[in-house]
Amino acid sequence: MSLGATVSHAEASTQVYVRIGPPPRVVEVRPVRPGAHYVWRNGYHRWDGHHYVWTHGYWAVPPRAHAHWVPAHWAHNGHGYYLVRGHWRY
Repeated sequence: MSLGATVSHAEASTQVYVRIGPPPRVVEVRPVRPGAHYVWRNGYHRWDGHHYVWTHGYWAVPPRAHAHWVPAHWAHNGHGYYLVRGHWRY
């Protein structure tokens, strides 16, 4: 079985496509929130060029008031699976 990836160049960024979807999400136990203003940033699987690697979640302070975290997730199209990176929404 091949787990290869292809690279597509689009609008000044590189999109990596993986032929096999990511494994099931890891269920993490969140540590105690360090303060009232912290938001949990979920962990996710990333592709390291050869296989999926779990990146652990962590608490973070939003960069602005009323910002919320949109978690990273994998999407699929005709080229394969690709990571939609997590980001702050204002």
